[in-house]
Amino acid sequence: MFNLLMRGVAWGDGSDTFSRSRLFEYTDEAVAAQFQEGSRVLLNKLIGLPCLFMEEGTTDELAHVGTIIQARLAGDDIALEYTFDREIPPIQNRTIYGRKIEFDMPRDFEFSRSHWAVKDVDLYRVLLRINQPRRHRPTVFTLPDHERIEPALVSVMMPFDAAFTSVYDSLKATVESVGRRCRRADEIWENPAIIQDIVSLIDRSRVVVCDCTGRNPNVFYEIGIAHTLGREVILITQNEADIPFDLRHLRYVRYLNNAEGRTALSTALAARLTAILDDG
Repeated sequence: MFNLLMRGVAWGDGSDTFSRSRLFEYTDEAVAAQFQEGSRVLLNKLIGLPCLFMEEGTTDELAHVGTIIQARLAGDDIALEYTFDREIPPIQNRTIYGRKIEFDMPRDFEFSRSHWAVKDVDLYRVLLRINQPRRHRPTVFTLPDHERIEPALVSVMMPFDAAFTSVYDSLKATVESVGRRCRRADEIWENPAIIQDIVSLIDRSRVVVCDCTGRNPNVFYEIGIAHTLGREVILITQNEADIPFDLRHLRYVRYLNNAEGRTALSTALAARLTAILDDG
């Protein structure tokens, strides 16, 4: 278990007060009962838990892991003396928000209300998963040390050819129809080298749609990157012979590049995306 102390301003000098009325908000009743005897709060037992000191927000606010040294009732407040663990670096709220289920913070408004909750979660185990070992660094392109997958992002890998414009337009409309955002590498220019833009797009994507039509070597390279990074990959093609031999055991969607064929492709893609996204 751990104490989660959320307030509207940053923590800092090691002493503060917290409203007693906000204690045990967003806390399971059975958990809260372990730290109460009737109407009396068992502060000495409560402060024995590790603490996560947070400022309200879901972006670049900093949360600190620490310990409450002393706590006492002071009228309607609880007076606190606390310290941060200097061996554990501060964590951005966006990181916690991105893994809010693991921290037992499923409600968005927990990040915008001052409160003191007790979470039945092993704080250090969650932190260990966040601070996983850094992955090996490629030399042709760069990857961030940790994944920053955008849950709503679907990327499309296909030849940059006018013959595929109507196909991409259809794919984009389908992705948006299921409430997600669709991007192709030629729509962005964030880095001097296009390969870096492509890899960054794949790395941020929840799902990667790859069109194998024409056996384009760039698309095959991008499929390999997407599979290596563990992304959900949906293969599509106008010709089943264009699916690489090593990938023919995987399911793919065959389509015709005409109005009727693109409609059928949209139907199949929408169903597959829904299945993937509903599965988490």
